[in-house]
Amino acid sequence: MQLSEIKSALNDLSKVNFQLPNGDFVPPHFHITEVGIITRNFIDCGGTMRNEKTVNFQLWEDGDYDHRLGAKKLYDIITLSEDKLGIDEHMEVEVEYQSNTIGKYKLDFNGEHFVLVNTQTDCLAKDKCGIPASKPKVQLADVSGTSANACAPGSGCC
Repeated sequence: MQLSEIKSALNDLSKVNFQLPNGDFVPPHFHITEVGIITRNFIDCGGTMRNEKTVNFQLWEDGDYDHRLGAKKLYDIITLSEDKLGIDEHMEVEVEYQSNTIGKYKLDFNGEHFVLVNTQTDCLAKDKCGIPASKPKVQLADVSGTSANACAPGSGCC
């Protein structure tokens, strides 16, 4: 989800809720302790140089049960961050939240609240690592040209 999409969603909300991938919600007294830019410069396993930039929100909650972050306050924090850090509103947003360890999530919006989406690792150079592209699964009965005589003796198919 891009930062501009978050700001747009906040315009229609009075309260901000984040739902975890398991369906539970981040407690309503959470804080956003950081808004920043994360820059990753790296070489993938195929030797290609890569550079990624994302906006990072860090969610945190503790015993401050009277604290509630409203939609306008979050919008103001984002606007200040854009101005002070030079954040492009079209950058993707990732969220850090503490569970057993610091979890890193993508973000979505379901019309009512923000949803933390699990992230996965992946090989970025499958073609250079010898990892075959995933093949589409088909039912042999659905493949055209197959019949009982398609591989008859002398047909040249074997």
